[in-house]
Amino acid sequence: MAAPHAATLPTAPGALIGPNAVLQMAWAMEATIGAAAAREVLEVAGIDALPSGEAMIAEAEALRLHQALVMLHPDAAEAIAAEAAVGTADYIIAHRIPRYAARALRWLPAPIAARLLMRAIEKHAWTFVGAGAFTVTGPWHFSIDRSQAGDRTAPPDTLFRWYGAVFARLYARLVRAGSGCTGGAPDPRYPLRWHYRIAPVTAGAARARAVPPAPAAIRQSRAPASAAPRPPVSASPPASRVPS
Repeated sequence: MAAPHAATLPTAPGALIGPNAVLQMAWAMEATIGAAAAREVLEVAGIDALPSGEAMIAEAEALRLHQALVMLHPDAAEAIAAEAAVGTADYIIAHRIPRYAARALRWLPAPIAARLLMRAIEKHAWTFVGAGAFTVTGPWHFSIDRSQAGDRTAPPDTLFRWYGAVFARLYARLVRAGSGCTGGAPDPRYPLRWHYRIAPVTAGAARARAVPPAPAAIRQSRAPASAAPRPPVSASPPASRVPS
């Protein structure tokens, strides 16, 4: 097995990530705690309007959203993060992975499919880890380290659980049904360095996709008229940063 290697990612404070990190959280919040409570969380997080979905967003917005949610709704935060992760993964499968590639992954033996999927995820890790460090230690193992990300406030565990839940959904739908992803910070000296393992689980893998709210329930900004068309999936960052 090749030695672990960390992806090269943008540095704080200007790190950008895909808009679904906020969009899916907002929709999951509305479905769980209601539109009024969701708007309150967004207000506390300093998010006046949801992103249009057509461009990358500042990673700081997603971090503040997780912090505000944990502060205002600690009992519901973990479930909301998990539901948002499902929506994020489903969006990636529907819009960021070519259909022929998705079919090939489902057809291939799981060990081969896992290796190909992890390689693709590593290539685009900057779109969801932002200023964090994403390290692959095998097709079923990876770590995310935010200890050097320059976060003004340490992100809550819900962010790290969101990471894992996105992987669980991707692997369950593309590699092996019933896949789950467990993670944690095994060393108390490094609470922002989580190690993850993807493996089969007996329940909880087949979650429903988060449903977008009714129009105008939570205000979403429009894409600017001058917004350039989305580049092809084959384009490589950072010249053409494709939202995820």
